[in-house]
Amino acid sequence: MAPRPQPRTDAVRRFAFELPARTASVARARRLAEERLILWGCGPEIRDTVALVVSELVTNAVVHTASGRVVCELREGEETLRIAVRDEGGPAGPRIRDCGAEERGRGLLIVDALATSWGAERTGHGTAQTVWAELAHGMGEPC
Repeated sequence: MAPRPQPRTDAVRRFAFELPARTASVARARRLAEERLILWGCGPEIRDTVALVVSELVTNAVVHTASGRVVCELREGEETLRIAVRDEGGPAGPRIRDCGAEERGRGLLIVDALATSWGAERTGHGTAQTVWAELAHGMGEPC
């Protein structure tokens, strides 16, 4: 008798959604992310952090690119939760700016403070890019 295949322990949960690149989509993205994390059994602390990072990354894509739509993806690994927002391109890549007393422009500073790592990569389609952040959430435990 052949041995049964063992379940994978590195399984990844993934959820992605697409929204118009409008300011009203920021709140919708935050709600969709929070609802998914509730379904995954994630606690309120990680949900709040993810909601903030999603808000900042989607806002960045809406405000600083010429996109008609954005795609947001949540991907849970054993030790990290990755948030990625893909846009359709814009004039410049993401950058942390020192805004002084201004309220705008602090999004990536917030992401940098909350994430264990973050970055951006071109998708190969013109100036489109994906900006991502990873959050630590536990050693193999559900988020």
